[in-house]
Amino acid sequence: MTDANTRLQPGDAAPDFALPDADGKEVRLSEVLASTGKRVVLYFYPAAMTPGCTTEACDFRDNLRDFDGAGLTVLGISPDAPEKLAAFRDKEGLTFPLLGDPDKGVLKAYGAFGEKKNYGRVVQGVIRSTFVIGTDGAVEKAFYNVKATGHVDRVKRELGL
Repeated sequence: MTDANTRLQPGDAAPDFALPDADGKEVRLSEVLASTGKRVVLYFYPAAMTPGCTTEACDFRDNLRDFDGAGLTVLGISPDAPEKLAAFRDKEGLTFPLLGDPDKGVLKAYGAFGEKKNYGRVVQGVIRSTFVIGTDGAVEKAFYNVKATGHVDRVKRELGL
């Protein structure tokens, strides 16, 4: 396992995982890669139904056609329970899988949980992060400490979309 001090880099193997989606169905990264033949945009966000996370999720939703057209599947992960994810999905009309990681094991494996600054104080929490994972399971791009607003456009620019 990695932590916020051990960040994944391009070329690293993306940690595989199995997490419940908003409907409680298990989603495994390796199966998504194998069954779709698409690369994965995996983004970690602090909490469903909060302003920044809603902005980011809606940006992904609104740009899903571009990602899909470029052979990319979007998955969002937060520490929320499936019930909260379902409410978030339904309220915002989100059309990509939201996965829950309440024990934060996957967040930690990706270096997306740990010490961060929040309003000038050092706290433990989710570090808003995004990864592009190739069909071979390797990290192609890793973005840490991203801002919710404008991040999807940055990912698209980096991917040439």
